[in-house]
Amino acid sequence: MKAVQVLEPGKINIIERDMPTLERETDVIVKTKAAGICGSDIHIYHGTNAVATYPRVIGHEAVGEVYQVGEAVTNVKVGDRVILEPIEYCGECYACRLGRPNVCEKLKVRGVHSDGGFQEYFIAQSDKLHILGSDIEFTDAVMIEPFSIGAQVCFRGQIAKGEVVLIYGAGPTGLAVLENAKHIGATCIVLDMNENRLAYAKTFGADYTFNPSKVDIKAEVEALTGGMLANVVVDAVGSTKVMADAVYLTSVAGRIVSMGFLDQKAEISMLEVTKKEISIVGSRLQTYQFEKCIEYFKHNEVHLTDLITHKFHFEDVKEAVALIENEPEKVGKIILTF
Repeated sequence: MKAVQVLEPGKINIIERDMPTLERETDVIVKTKAAGICGSDIHIYHGTNAVATYPRVIGHEAVGEVYQVGEAVTNVKVGDRVILEPIEYCGECYACRLGRPNVCEKLKVRGVHSDGGFQEYFIAQSDKLHILGSDIEFTDAVMIEPFSIGAQVCFRGQIAKGEVVLIYGAGPTGLAVLENAKHIGATCIVLDMNENRLAYAKTFGADYTFNPSKVDIKAEVEALTGGMLANVVVDAVGSTKVMADAVYLTSVAGRIVSMGFLDQKAEISMLEVTKKEISIVGSRLQTYQFEKCIEYFKHNEVHLTDLITHKFHFEDVKEAVALIENEPEKVGKIILTF
């Protein structure tokens, strides 16, 4: 079978490899139907993902059809349409016992630490597969995993109905946060330097959008909230400046959610954090969000699929990567088909 492998930073190729075989009685082999190219895949290609190992078959946003099941598998059967939950964890460490396996001490992410879904068939433990049913197109279902990242942010930020949420970044991740927050019933303010992305945010339900290069954000947020400021500020950009500014935009008893994955230091006013008793939390991957997110997709309550702008056969992955590299303004989300 064929697979997309990053041999080392800057080298991505279609390779031939053996078909996976059932090794454990709980194993499932899935015939891949579609997979999404994520920013993290591009970081692995560039060599800027600090935790990735090489060579690596990338791809963690994968959906397909069950091809073969182990003897002890009961939750899925041959022919089922499924989506991969791409995290593997020990179930025993402090984080797992706390119900947060997404930060397991022995965490492995498919497509990062172990081979992912950019291959014609992949193997997974049965409990890492969720049934899609027949109501969701495979290419649309690819967006469930990124949508779950937004659900995790809302969980970590404890976003509640009626709260004001300020989201830095109107890329796919920021829009996933936006859609999840709107489902909860929050008022959402979205910031981005790209006017096209701000227009997208409006169609996704943003109550207010601003370009930080054109307006005084603090003044705007104060005016909109009667001086209260935002109850939750989400950094969906991964910027040290955003984190530094966030404490001045967060209300008393508010929360800041960081999604940044760069090893850089942000200078934060401890006075603002202490006097307003601000909580600052990180959000990584997702914890038990898939089932809820699948239901949103089944009932057609998600706009995130509107971000899909291109579909390439997986053997044309180099063309897809070149498009992302050379004409990013034309790319929303690229789906690889199998």
